[in-house]
Amino acid sequence: MSFQVPESVKPIRAKVQQFIEERIYPVEHILEERGEEESGVTMRRLMNEAKDAGLWALGHPVEIGGQGMPFLDYVYVTEVIGRSEFAQVCLGTHSLQDSIMLNLHSSPEWRDKYLKPLVAGEIFPSFAMTEPDVASSDPTQLQTRAVLDGDDWVINGRKWFTTGANRAAYTTVMCRTEEDDVPAHAAFSMIVVPTSTPGYNIIREVPVMGMMGGHCEVAYDNVRVPKANLLGPRGQGFLISQQRLGPGRIFHCMRWLGQAQRAFDLMCERANSRVAFGSTLGEKQQIQAMIFETAAEIQSSRLLTLQAAHKMDEGDPARIDIGIIKVVGAKMLHNTIDRAIQVHGALGVTSDTPLERMYRHARFARIYDGPDEVHRSTVARLILREYSRGRGWDFGTR
Repeated sequence: MSFQVPESVKPIRAKVQQFIEERIYPVEHILEERGEEESGVTMRRLMNEAKDAGLWALGHPVEIGGQGMPFLDYVYVTEVIGRSEFAQVCLGTHSLQDSIMLNLHSSPEWRDKYLKPLVAGEIFPSFAMTEPDVASSDPTQLQTRAVLDGDDWVINGRKWFTTGANRAAYTTVMCRTEEDDVPAHAAFSMIVVPTSTPGYNIIREVPVMGMMGGHCEVAYDNVRVPKANLLGPRGQGFLISQQRLGPGRIFHCMRWLGQAQRAFDLMCERANSRVAFGSTLGEKQQIQAMIFETAAEIQSSRLLTLQAAHKMDEGDPARIDIGIIKVVGAKMLHNTIDRAIQVHGALGVTSDTPLERMYRHARFARIYDGPDEVHRSTVARLILREYSRGRGWDFGTR
């Protein structure tokens, strides 16, 4: 097992990085600060440029319109995609999990209607699980329900953090479809809901850490959709969500490494150029300690994440590894950006660098896709279970 970027991946990885640095970096301020019309035009132009450059939908399977890059190769490319929060959409990678889920589990009708335009970037998806009135770290508590009425599902409930609902063509809704006496993990299903459906009401775009970010609160008021909108088998929502979340968490952690690399670059360049008290910051031992700690944390997180990706590529669900990297990766990201801001001083908390926005995203990372505390508990239980079965946990063989 090698954690070096494979030789076959280096050219396309370098091309993606060049596109991000030369095309996306210079217009990030437009994408994040300007009006919706100007940012939308800029984003669409970048998407077309990515297609022209042969960089569009690299990880999507060929049969659904992507370029079919193997999972492990794509993991290394995801690392550089993470350098800009806007690169996912610019390069068409934002829809990967949704398009694969739709391809595997949707009815032929919805696959035909949504899949091709989704992969082409002509429409956007959204996914609704989290709810404001329950602790969504325990998804068995979700209150949104769907009841079969003749040939239709009727959905009632309230979701929030439905990212992109305000521009999405449809939302995949996790909701309870079975009676209360059915075990929770077999009681929930996923249903495809077009956002134009009557009763699908966007209440607000929820501000997050001083940003908007398209995280929407949505009320489902007797939303009626055909029973064919069921995604996969009835009652298998949690199983399908795990198929989505496993690779998704690896992609998250690799993108965090891309963000950390960008922050680390900025920190080191600042340390070498900024002079205080007769020498550069980089000559101060406290700054050197920051750089050491950051380098160690980035490298540790990277190796852990790539090990999890290798396991998953070999068919191992890698539950323990993925739980570990989610916690370690989020902490690494926060620490890296925090130190980079400290080295920049007052400049670091202004919008003159990308660090202050990156920092806000980093704090959110410890919550979405499962809070740190849940992952810690799950990993510990799984390891202890191995000991209770007499197998132990040998790091040299795991």
